[in-house]
Amino acid sequence: MVEGATTVTTRQAVESRLRGEQADVRGIVLQVLLLLSLVISLGILLVLLADIAIRAIPAFAERGADLLTSPLSARPARAGMVQGIIGSVLLMLFVIVIALPLGVGAAVYLEEYAHDTPLTRFFRTNIRNLAGVPAVVYGLLGLAAFVSLLGFGRSLLAGGLTLAVLVLPIIVITASEALRAVPGSIREAAFGVGATRWETVRSHVIPYAAPGILTGTILSLGRAFGETAPLILVGAVVGTFNSIDPVGMLTSSYTALPTIVYNWSREPQNEFRALTAAAIIVLLTVILLVNATAIYLRNRYDRRW
Repeated sequence: MVEGATTVTTRQAVESRLRGEQADVRGIVLQVLLLLSLVISLGILLVLLADIAIRAIPAFAERGADLLTSPLSARPARAGMVQGIIGSVLLMLFVIVIALPLGVGAAVYLEEYAHDTPLTRFFRTNIRNLAGVPAVVYGLLGLAAFVSLLGFGRSLLAGGLTLAVLVLPIIVITASEALRAVPGSIREAAFGVGATRWETVRSHVIPYAAPGILTGTILSLGRAFGETAPLILVGAVVGTFNSIDPVGMLTSSYTALPTIVYNWSREPQNEFRALTAAAIIVLLTVILLVNATAIYLRNRYDRRW
């Protein structure tokens, strides 16, 4: 009996080990496939970036800093993108000033104050659905609400409000996830020493969730910075104009780097091909600088906490 039991146990151990080895093989195959997909994606990205950089080199070599400081023009030898840089920076300021406090405030209410009711679940579901709506739909919303209904006209104010509404659901979702990741023991410890709910949220929950909230803001800025369709619908100039006054752009014609890329790519002259690539490089550089600044602030805040 003992020998029979030992044999059964040995056979079970061998079968279990073989199943483990088979599982390991499957896991290794999956890891290889995932790594291969990552390499292919990065390879395609690098090829595209290299092609754009090669096309942009002649424009930067010929024009240099003049390409960044010259106004828009129908003549490729004189065309620059200073209005687009100013307009894009102002649009990002609108997004930060409007969407960030509203998004974080909505997330704090949903996660820290609102009860789990059908109405709250309805709000959460709709916010997640709004995050997946195409950008052109937000452009139509901005055209109807800000340009026509509120009477802001085709101005930078309407464009900034449209982009702020576009990224607002993303900020709410990412901020909610960051707040939900805060351990419950932090809240309980604050309540245990007599802190009110607002004091707990202000002094403990939000500082702990700040890195995640800033990450969501970075993603939102990256999306807003590269949007073209909403800006065209709400009045961004696709062509040339002379204004480079940031204050005047608030209520008059404006443009942005994405619309400049769109316009130059449609021009028939071959010289605009190099200018289009140069504008793409500038757009990517500004996005990287904005993201790097936000990441630095996030990491610094995280270390302080």
